[in-house]
Amino acid sequence: MDPRYGERYRYLYHHHWWWRARTEFIVDRLRRLRPPPGSKILDIGCGDGLFFDRLREFGEVEGIEPCRELVSPSNSYRDRIYIGPFDGDFRPGKFYSLILMLDVLEHLEDPVGALRHVLSLLGPGGIFVATLPAFMLLWTNHDVLNQHFTRYTKSSFRDVARKAGLQILEERYLYHWTFFAKLVVRLYEQATRPEPTPASVPPVSINAPLYWLSRIEQTTISRLPIPFGSSLMIIGKCPRQ
Repeated sequence: MDPRYGERYRYLYHHHWWWRARTEFIVDRLRRLRPPPGSKILDIGCGDGLFFDRLREFGEVEGIEPCRELVSPSNSYRDRIYIGPFDGDFRPGKFYSLILMLDVLEHLEDPVGALRHVLSLLGPGGIFVATLPAFMLLWTNHDVLNQHFTRYTKSSFRDVARKAGLQILEERYLYHWTFFAKLVVRLYEQATRPEPTPASVPPVSINAPLYWLSRIEQTTISRLPIPFGSSLMIIGKCPRQ
């Protein structure tokens, strides 16, 4: 992750319309999934545990974060965050009822291996939830700055899931309205070749309406099988369960 982005991440997470809308959507979806009381939860790529306060509603939360610079030593959740890559060396000695990878897999060179490791850590009835950037057509400087390897479609993720052994229970695109906005950005960048710049929080007069536009979309048309969006959400489980 670009250091400039890491420095801004906490502020973006708490204030930017995109992060706020994603958080509320995931919380709404988890409430419908109803993880069993006392669930053990693993948030992969958790940063400074910024989602932990909300995830505590569903069980006991832990996380793993490969970028040490994102984790504050004074964080009250510091003892619940493993610092290091999510690979075969991560052996927590327990199983989890819920594992999340929220915009993480696109950063990994071996997503199949990562998903296999996820499945090895899921307990009976365990659920996996992921969000990912969608459609290579929408590749922009944002992907370059954040060191993404790819953007996914339902089809391309199904191939990864099949190789890893993940059974997909639900797949849907999100942020439908931003699909066209990001397409315009891509065309602009192809024409002008600007230098990548970190994301920033827009003025409140823009930030608030975009948050509510995204939330309204999530609670209405996102429930329909709309074939495009700038993000993809996956819910899955281990097929042996």
